[in-house]
Amino acid sequence: MEKIPLTAAGYKKLDEELKHLKSVERPSIIRAISEAREHGDLSENAEYHSAKEKQSFIEGRVKELEGVISLADVINPAKMSGTVKFGATVHLVDEDTDEKKVFQIVGEYEADIEQGRLNMKSPLARALIGKDEGDSVEVRTPGGDKAYEITKIEFK
Repeated sequence: MEKIPLTAAGYKKLDEELKHLKSVERPSIIRAISEAREHGDLSENAEYHSAKEKQSFIEGRVKELEGVISLADVINPAKMSGTVKFGATVHLVDEDTDEKKVFQIVGEYEADIEQGRLNMKSPLARALIGKDEGDSVEVRTPGGDKAYEITKIEFK
């Protein structure tokens, strides 16, 4: 199996979610199923079917998280330098609008565009990887072609 790169913060977040699912959500759903069973005929018991569906989702997420964590390769960006690579925080300027953006290149399990964490497999991240400060990058997006200049690269 291929290792899954994660930052320490991303690993911690996934580990906390797994612990929460196992210690809070799993016992809660078991109680809900037990209570729904007490209401009689299971074939027409909406509470029971809803609880079983939620249990299935929780168990699937637990298995997914256990798999990711077992294959995790935790990378500390603070020990890196140089060109853009996994873990780098990249400061960009849109060459058309002069809009400034900041993204950290992370793995797919910790990506969150709203928080500025860019999936390393995304078109923009792939275009940035290997580039240096001052380089211009062109990327094709669903909204059309975009050009950015890399103004700063940080590893923190």
